Amino acid sequence: MTFSILFAADADTQYQQFPPAKLKKVRRALGYLQTNPRHPSLNTHIYSAYQNPFHSQSPIFEAYAENNTPGAIRIFWCYGPTRGDITIIAITPHP
Repeated sequence: MTFSILFAADADTQYQQFPPAKLKKVRRALGYLQTNPRHPSLNTHIYSAYQNPFHSQSPIFEAYAENNTPGAIRIFWCYGPTRGDITIIAITPHP
């Protein structure tokens, strides 16, 4: 199943601010996320610090756009608002 990728307002702003080298990695990760949210390179797992804005009982997930790099990029996402959608909540560097 191919998912539709939607961006929350903050995530869209964050996405547009990445330099080209990082943006390429984020785009690749979003492509994997769109076709297979469980792709091994994403290391997708539940992240409990955010709350799902659409379904309070559904989890938020964290996926890796980079790994083993200082400030590695992470993508926080959830399913929704409708079936077949994935909403990107935030795209941030790992502290």
